[in-house]
Parts: sequence; C-alpha cells; structure tokens
Amino acid sequence: MSQRNADATTDEPSGLAGFVSHLVELRNRLIKSVAVVFVLFLALFPFRNDLFRLLSDPLSRYLPEDTGMIAVQVASTFFIPLKLAGFTALFIAIPFLLYQLWAFIAPGLYQHERKMVIPLVFSSTILFYIGAAFAYFAVFPVVFGFLAGTGPAEVSYAPDINEYLSFVITMFFAFGFVFEVPVAVVLLILIGVVTPQQLAEKRRYAILVAFIIGAIFTPPDILSQFMMAIPVWFLYELGIIIGRLLLRQQGGPVLPRDDEPEGTPPEDGPSGGAPAGSPGSGATAAGSRTSAPGRSYETEKDEDFDFDRAFEEIEREQQSLEAIEAEARRESDKGEARKDSADEDEAPSPSDTDETRGDDSARPSPGPDDKPDERR
Repeated sequence: MSQRNADATTDEPSGLAGFVSHLVELRNRLIKSVAVVFVLFLALFPFRNDLFRLLSDPLSRYLPEDTGMIAVQVASTFFIPLKLAGFTALFIAIPFLLYQLWAFIAPGLYQHERKMVIPLVFSSTILFYIGAAFAYFAVFPVVFGFLAGTGPAEVSYAPDINEYLSFVITMFFAFGFVFEVPVAVVLLILIGVVTPQQLAEKRRYAILVAFIIGAIFTPPDILSQFMMAIPVWFLYELGIIIGRLLLRQQGGPVLPRDDEPEGTPPEDGPSGGAPAGSPGSGATAAGSRTSAPGRSYETEKDEDFDFDRAFEEIEREQQSLEAIEAEARRESDKGEARKDSADEDEAPSPSDTDETRGDDSARPSPGPDDKPDERR
C-alpha cells in the first residue's frame, strides 16, 4: 500500500469522533465559501444593471434601432439583474471554492495524488474561464447575428430578459465544461484507463460526439454548431499530445507511489539488486537502501492506520474460522457415521433371532420324572 506523505496527520481521531471532526471541518469550509459568495454578491449588487447591460451587449448590437429587450413578468426588471449578480459572484468565486474543496480533501491524499490534483484543478479553472470568454466574445455575436437576421421582416425581434439570461448562463456553462476535455483526456491517460494510441484510433468517434454536443447546446444553426465542435476536437487532440508528453516524462501510465522513488527502483528481488537466496543478496539488501544513486529506497514507517491491511486480516480470520467450522462438521459427520456403523454391528440380525428361537423351541421341557438324583 502506498505510503502517506510526511505532512499527513498521524494522530487523527478514529470512529465517531473522527467522523464528527470531518463534519465540523466540512461545515467550516462551506461557511467560508458561502460567506465569500455573499460578500461578492453584496459588492456586485449596486452594479447589477451595469452587469446586465454588459451581458446583453452581444445581443443589443443586432437589435433593430429604437428596440430593446422586454420584461414579460412583473418583477423581472428587479429579479433578473439580481439573479445575474448572484451568478457573477459565483462565477468569480470559483477559484476560492475549488481551493476550499482542495483544502478539505488534501489531508487524505497521497503525495502523487497531490502532485496530480494541483495542476489539474488549476488547469480546469483556467480552461473553464477560457470557455466562457470564448462563448462571450466569439460565439454570442455569431449566434445573435444569425437569430436576429433570420426572422420575418414584419416580426419585431425583442427577446425577454429572463429567457435571455437563461440562454446565456446555459451557454457559459456549456462552453466552460466542454473546454475541460484536455483535463479529462490527460487524467484518463495518467491513471492508465486508456492510452494515447487508443484515443488516436477512436478519433472519428470523438469528432462525432463533439458535433453531437454542439448540436445539443447551441442554437440550430450550422455555424454555431461548428464553433463548438471544432474547439472540442482541437482540445481532444491537445489532451492526447499532453498525455504523450507526460507519459514520456513519467515512463509509464502507472503513477508513482510515496513508498517508491521517482526513478526506476530495483525489481528483481526483495534485496533490490539480486534475487532472494542468491549470493550477496543480504549485502545488496543492506546497500541498496543506502547507496542508491541519488535516491534512498528505504521505506519509512507508515504511522497512519492501514485500512486495507486490516480488512485483509479480517478476511483471513473469517476464512480460517470457516475452515475450522468445516473441519468440525466433517469430524462430527465422521463420528456419527462411526457410531451408526457400530450400532449396526452390535444389533442382532433377524436371522440370528429366528435361529435362537428355533433352538429354544426344539429343546424338550423338563418333566416331573426328570429330577436330578438327590443321592448323587
């Protein structure tokens, strides 16, 4: 099992106390996250109308002159900018929220998992913002220009502000999440689920899925569909390239563990250099832990509780108990079988009983004259 990192907590409470402590920490993290989002919301509340004006700028360019968006519901003019301020606060607080999530799960991770999670969280955050920016600056002008110019000339194009906000938020999150494709591809390659060669061979299916996603999340024009599908395809290829580079640097898809060096440790025997029982294996075992070039192969003592080992011991004890019970059943069955066979041997057979009865009946009964001679 992998070694816990040096800075992991070794005296954590166990049982109900440990569970309660984790719940308390989770509550504190959630309170901090909600407090930050609420503070950002209060800071953005005075600028809610300016935010909506900035958000509606890609559509306002293509509206007819002296025409603007409309509010169908009674309180839409107040609640829609308020909702936009809340979404903006949540959007800005994403790095802090991810940091709180990372701070909560980091003590339970191994060292190689920490090394992998930090760049993945950072890159996923950056890619999410890039996807949202791509939607605002590149996709919205094309989409709204197409939608505003395809309607009949007699129809006044004036979207509702509630529908517009829902559409824009959906597009923001759709492009933000599809831009996470390189992160997902690199993660699958690093954990050994797939290889870059397999992903390259399935490229045509990835392109098909990209166009299906584009058809689902974009308006029904071919241009906006291509504007989502083509970046997804390029990001898929970028993930394959980055995965190949990381595999070349790492030497394989298996992530290094804490109890193994980052280099290539000896694997031939328990001594690290020679097979077990070979001449010089003891000396090699003593020297491989101390004189390895630039690395120390000595495994530190794991002070954390090893749940896997405990479960294995419980399973072994259960198997031994089952074996003992099975042996006791076999011995009991054998004893009963011996007892039954002994009873059968001691019990007289019906033929013997009949012969004994026949001999008794054939013997004459003593008469009155057959008394023994008293003189004798």
